Amino acid sequence: MAEAQKKPEEPHYKGHRQRLRGRFSDSGPDALADYEILELVLFALIPRRDVKPLAKKMLAHFGNLPEMMAAPATEFQKIPGLNDTSITSLKAITALAHRAMKTELEKKPVMNNWTRLMDYCHATMAHEKKEHFRLLFLNKKNELIADEIQGSGTVDHTPAYPREIMKRALELGATALILVHNHPSGDPKPSQADIDMTNAIIAAANPFNIIIHDHIVVSRSGYSSFKNLGLI
Repeated sequence: MAEAQKKPEEPHYKGHRQRLRGRFSDSGPDALADYEILELVLFALIPRRDVKPLAKKMLAHFGNLPEMMAAPATEFQKIPGLNDTSITSLKAITALAHRAMKTELEKKPVMNNWTRLMDYCHATMAHEKKEHFRLLFLNKKNELIADEIQGSGTVDHTPAYPREIMKRALELGATALILVHNHPSGDPKPSQADIDMTNAIIAAANPFNIIIHDHIVVSRSGYSSFKNLGLI
């Protein structure tokens, strides 16, 4: 009698995936390490491979999750094992998280949601490699009506154009602004150039009765507020 054909063995990582999903469901995300959370995402993107080594490799390459989430797609392309589809999906997850944070701020008085605003600015800007100048446009109730990047520059400089800022504020019907930019150096202390630029924007806003509530400088190590520093 012919010997019964052996059933193919299941990949060793299949049981690991089930256990990890179970831990996430039973104990929540705080019970998992960063690389394990990343594994859960990679399970869906790369279904037929052990992704634990890849998750650890990605975190080693970027240093931590915030740096990874802020990295451009070109940086992900340097990691063997990721293709265009998986890279796009990873970037979409980051965009989804930022969109959710932004939605929490929209049509609400920003001054009453300052902590959430700072969390949003830090998440979207703190780990950028170049300076970006962001404008938060507010209405008479100090509700956020628009959030726009006005300009991007080098690692230590972003040009800002007061006339263009005022033009856009009038187009939107904004009555107040919060200025935000990042320092890729990691030091959130405002430079003299930052102070001069802010004063020029305030001077341009005065004839239109547009208030500059604050100028926030964001970095990896935290943020500084012109208002809190007595610079506005």
